[in-house]
Amino acid sequence: MQLKGVAALVTGGASGLGASAARMLADHGAKVTIFDLNEPDAEGRAHLIDVLFYKVNVADEDSVGEALAQAEQANGVARVLVNCAGVSCAIRTVSKEHEPHSLSAYRRTIEVNLIGTFNMISKFAARLAAWETDEEERGVIVNTASVAAYEGQIGQAAYASSKGGVVGLTLPVARDLARYRIRVMTIAPGIFLTPMLMALPQEVQASLGKQVPHPSRLGRSEEYAQLVESIVANPMLNGEVIRLDGAIRMAPR
Repeated sequence: MQLKGVAALVTGGASGLGASAARMLADHGAKVTIFDLNEPDAEGRAHLIDVLFYKVNVADEDSVGEALAQAEQANGVARVLVNCAGVSCAIRTVSKEHEPHSLSAYRRTIEVNLIGTFNMISKFAARLAAWETDEEERGVIVNTASVAAYEGQIGQAAYASSKGGVVGLTLPVARDLARYRIRVMTIAPGIFLTPMLMALPQEVQASLGKQVPHPSRLGRSEEYAQLVESIVANPMLNGEVIRLDGAIRMAPR
């Protein structure tokens, strides 16, 4: 799919991986809308000056429905969706004090990362499926999982569950949407230099980067965006999860 003039949505696009994906799409001429609960920071606004922004809770049906309608009115029917909205959670199943994992924290992680992803997929696809076109494909959905879906570390029960769910929905949703000529792919990033990691001391960042076999460094958000671009461009990529991790396999901690 050629991106020039195409309406595109990026959830979690105010920062990190989502911001780089939004920037890449805009640079290729797409009409981009960001859905996020957080306003883009000053640097983000400077880079994404021509991008629309709506404050959206991806796990809320009404919030997503209203924002999709507004974005469509502004830019037309969206044909590309990049799901980057997510939260992290670092809690052990049972704490050192023998306290059980907070169920509310577990539920929130699943709500945002998994249910929020599916909520966006289903509502985006329903609008796009009704759009008439003779082109080979109507659109593309790119989800964001994590290598934690496969090698969840200590304290990642909630996060790994949510990302494992995103991995699990990729193929069946791709099969569901094939009749509408909508592709579905998922990227599972390894250790990337996101705002959360940028807050860590430099020596900690370097230590994490050395765990990656090659290249032995943290991933860059632009490299995530590069893969999004490749997925959108290649019509045979469908129903698959791609690890973007420099061959890392996460240790227990």
